[in-house]
Amino acid sequence: MLTRHLDQALKDHFLKYKEILVLLGARQVGKTTLVKKIFPDADYLVVDNEPVKNALERYDPAVYRQLLSVGNQYTVIDEIHKLTDPGRCAKIFYDQMGERRLVITGSSAFNIKNKATESLAGRKIDYRLFQLTLSEYLVQMGLEKELSLAPIKRLIDGERREKVFKSYDHQAILANILIYGSYPAMLSHQRDAVYLTNLIDSVVFKDLVELSLLENKAAALSLLKLLAYQIGSLVNYAELAAKLSIGAKTVKRYIELFEQSFIVFSVRPYSSRKRDEIAKMPKIYFYDLGLRNALINNFEALETRGDAGSLFENFVMAELLKYNHYGGFGLDFNYWRTKGGSEVDLVLSKPGGEVVAVEIKNRSKRINRSFLVRYPQSKLVVVSKENYWV
Repeated sequence: MLTRHLDQALKDHFLKYKEILVLLGARQVGKTTLVKKIFPDADYLVVDNEPVKNALERYDPAVYRQLLSVGNQYTVIDEIHKLTDPGRCAKIFYDQMGERRLVITGSSAFNIKNKATESLAGRKIDYRLFQLTLSEYLVQMGLEKELSLAPIKRLIDGERREKVFKSYDHQAILANILIYGSYPAMLSHQRDAVYLTNLIDSVVFKDLVELSLLENKAAALSLLKLLAYQIGSLVNYAELAAKLSIGAKTVKRYIELFEQSFIVFSVRPYSSRKRDEIAKMPKIYFYDLGLRNALINNFEALETRGDAGSLFENFVMAELLKYNHYGGFGLDFNYWRTKGGSEVDLVLSKPGGEVVAVEIKNRSKRINRSFLVRYPQSKLVVVSKENYWV
């Protein structure tokens, strides 16, 4: 059974709160497995089961109770986003079946948040489950004993790490993750390009197609491929629209849908409103590099690729994003760039807190200190292949 960063938080949830536990994440990241591990004796209502779905669609507490074991405190509704009105269903449990503690899972944040947010206001607490972190990967492989949030803690502290010895071949592990990603299934499907390619339909587009949110699936797939080719680059909606012969508003909406479906995430510019600082265009990264490489059908080894630097940058950004969420650090993620070309890959900040500029280096390069000149109270840390690991 996988050890995950969220294990303890989910175990403790109902010791602290009576609110509904909502576990969100992309398909195949292990939501159902995790919930079954934490709540093994709960009543499980799987919305994929047609009779269960029909009963839940009645929105009647008397009907709901007929589905449940007498005296059981916990109920799990798996894939609740497939209901016509998931928020209404969860609200009935919370308001009219208060003796029950409800756990719900969903793979489409867009569906849940747009249908359920208003009706569940003040009634739920959200958790996010991602593909494996490097720390989870190493623990599962038996290479480390305990999960760690050390990478982001060191950055917050501004700690400058040099090369650290590990008994295992960390570079080989990194190379494997940069090519094949970190979906839990990849632990047993090592270097399985076929599995990843099949995820494109079952993970990327399934919810969006079922919800009739994509008027043009071919254009959406082409857009996602373009984003895959330019990870870490500035996103210009007008340029993408021109390449795809669709409207810029459609491009922007599709990207928002990809974000809400946990396929990509955006990083916005950091700016103190100085005139020469870029303050609009985002950068786009993928939550999982295996899925990204499947989109462009490129599983070549790192040493033969021209995008190795972009892959490493995406890896670091995604890793830190996961640690930030799991550790509850509450950091804002931005990049910094001036019109003159000075740039910092990542700026970590908190309102009223310290600012840490992070340079992500695939190879040894000259460090740009322009950010420190402009923001002298900040720290500058370099993350490279020599010091990235826990």
